[in-house]
Amino acid sequence: MIKIAKNELRNLFFSPVAWFLLIMFLIMCGYFYTGIMYPLAKETDHLIRQDPNWIYLPTLSITANIFQPFFAALLPNMYLFVPLLTMSVVSREFNNGTIKLLYSCPITLNRIVLGKYLAMMIYNFAVMLVLGIFIVSGAFDIKSLDYPPLLSAILGFYLLLCSLTAIGFFMSSLTTYPIVSAIASFTVLFILMTIGGLWQQYDLVRDLTWFLSVRDRTEKMMVGLITTKDVIYYLVIMYMFVGFTILKLKAGRETKPAYIKTIRHVTVVASGLLIGYISSRPGFIGYWDTTALKTNTLHPRTQKILREMRDSTLEVTLYVNLLDHNTPGQWLPKTRNIYMDIWEPYIRYKPNITLKYEYYYDLLPGDSSYYKQFPGKTLRQIAGLMAKGYQVNAAIFKSPEEMHKLTDLKQEAYVMVMQLKYKGRTTFLRFLPSQTGMNFDEGSTEPNIIASLARLTGVKMPRVAFVSGELERNIYKRGEREYNMHAIGNNGDQTYIKRIALTNLGFDVDTLNLAAQDIPGDLAILVLADPKMELSPAVLDKLRAYIVKGGNMLILGEPGKQYVLNPLLQSLGVRLAGGQLVQPNHDETADLVSTYWTRNYLNLAEEYEFLLWKHLLDHKVQAYPPVIRLRGITTIDHVIDSGFTIRPLLMTASGKAWLKAGRLVADSVAPVFKHEEGDLNGDAFPVAVQLTRQRPSKEQRIVVYGDADIASNTGLITDLVYSIYSWLDYNEFPAYTNVPYARDNRVTITPGRAAGQKIIYIWVLPGILLVSGAVLLLRRRRK
Repeated sequence: MIKIAKNELRNLFFSPVAWFLLIMFLIMCGYFYTGIMYPLAKETDHLIRQDPNWIYLPTLSITANIFQPFFAALLPNMYLFVPLLTMSVVSREFNNGTIKLLYSCPITLNRIVLGKYLAMMIYNFAVMLVLGIFIVSGAFDIKSLDYPPLLSAILGFYLLLCSLTAIGFFMSSLTTYPIVSAIASFTVLFILMTIGGLWQQYDLVRDLTWFLSVRDRTEKMMVGLITTKDVIYYLVIMYMFVGFTILKLKAGRETKPAYIKTIRHVTVVASGLLIGYISSRPGFIGYWDTTALKTNTLHPRTQKILREMRDSTLEVTLYVNLLDHNTPGQWLPKTRNIYMDIWEPYIRYKPNITLKYEYYYDLLPGDSSYYKQFPGKTLRQIAGLMAKGYQVNAAIFKSPEEMHKLTDLKQEAYVMVMQLKYKGRTTFLRFLPSQTGMNFDEGSTEPNIIASLARLTGVKMPRVAFVSGELERNIYKRGEREYNMHAIGNNGDQTYIKRIALTNLGFDVDTLNLAAQDIPGDLAILVLADPKMELSPAVLDKLRAYIVKGGNMLILGEPGKQYVLNPLLQSLGVRLAGGQLVQPNHDETADLVSTYWTRNYLNLAEEYEFLLWKHLLDHKVQAYPPVIRLRGITTIDHVIDSGFTIRPLLMTASGKAWLKAGRLVADSVAPVFKHEEGDLNGDAFPVAVQLTRQRPSKEQRIVVYGDADIASNTGLITDLVYSIYSWLDYNEFPAYTNVPYARDNRVTITPGRAAGQKIIYIWVLPGILLVSGAVLLLRRRRK
């Protein structure tokens, strides 16, 4: 078998085809690699000239940022090389008459075929060595290159190439004409590379086409995730098509009934599918995340909850409305395999997750958009026409009457939603699982899922109460100054608004009218946001008693209404200063003031933005925290010692703002500082402060803000607001899911060296390979 493999390799390298393929692959790799590296080298050089300590975002892996687009560009072109490589592997033996010599040798047919295929695998390894050139280059071009995910990608490419070669190998055995074999191989490989997205709307075909797709599994390895399911899949493809080749050649040497031949082929197919099926079952899949940052793995906090839930099944039911305006035509049966892949990181740690699907059609009362689009049609008829347009069977969609018997989704506005059920407890999950290693305000829904899973396991969720009764900011109203967006998130149907709402991040939110209600003893956070009426003695007494008992509070005030909050604040040792902070500016009105967070603010929570700036400050990078421009704010004075430790969170820019006493007319001429009228100048003014003191069982925490618009529907600054809630809840919720800092956070290559690489990889190395191949072929021809 080894001798046959050696002979096959001689035939390959003593023909121009193998050299041509290697040269073209090298040129293609060089083109894609330098096309990514050269612009990045120029950008880095420019930034380093400004700051020698400059780095990319600490959690951004430059290895992934460069090589994932590089591999993604190569992947669609891999099947183009195989037909030329395999078109004459078997047919050449028949055309040259050497097949008779092989058959007469004291060697089995299996070893003949395996020897030839071994040669193809060795050649594929040589192709992977070309990829290795660029990994070695990356080691010199990138600081602390992350090698394991690159080796994972090479493994994926090698398995893919060997699988495609096995298919082309079989095609070569079907005909004695190499051109016919190449065309057939090209056609079959093209189909298998693209079939994963075909006919996904049909239940009987969906799983088959998804299984036959040879491309999707390589994409996981390209990002550094190796699974036994994907590796075994490629091995099964090799086994099946090499087996078909053996059976085809064996059929030409012996006379057997048709049913015997059929049984042999069915046995190969059945055994391959059985192995593939068993290896893809949850609980039988092994995972290896090769990335240094574990970006393909759920956060340890999520893993812990899922492992605790292994004792019972988690049922996830997806409800999809055919007439949903937000996701028209999405998450219908054709996307079911994509939906299952989305849940795979969670199934990895909890195999007994069952996914169910309910499809229906319904509209909110007063929604006439579809009736205008289809005049004279009933809701059922409209659903039928929409289903026809989406090429899906209308019979799978339940009517409003049928859905109302199952569950009431009116509160969810009939949009896409999932219901999670575990041990009799249920909760709604309003967002699909998304990218790991990010926070909720960056696009990840993992913090939302952590909150939902915690509810299912019986974790006592922190209660947040917003004081009402004195015209405070309202969590149920959608006006620009109200708090609906960040509190309960039903301000429209926007997914982002819902995702960042406290109710979807693990908090139980409600209002509390202190004129008629007492403050519950199990309250986690009490929010008093910009009351416009003076607090009655009864309300003040309740608030003061809550503070004396050690309750945590968030207090937000506005200029002009300091007299409402100061009676309460003075018991804490602070007060809202009279007047309003101003910062005269040529381009803006004077009430717009620039502020900056302090190191105390950065220490509140694991906000990604905070971790970034702490990292930059620790590494002495010349970077300035972003300017936070607030309109209509006042400062906070420290008046007496009340036992609280007071630290500033947000400060105005040094020497730029001053406190304007009295009433400010913002849209008139710029104000002028007048000390005699009570105006106050200073270095910097605190706009937000944190107060802490130690109580017998915990540390009491209070935050006071001189601006209530920072949490409003139109003025919400997510990282500033949610970090406060996290700190007040002792950093339990929201659940932050940041990844560690990346070591490979900078390229070290200069623009000049990158330009030189372009010449070497696209011209010099291919030229050397061309000359070497030409010399070898000429010497062979001479002999």
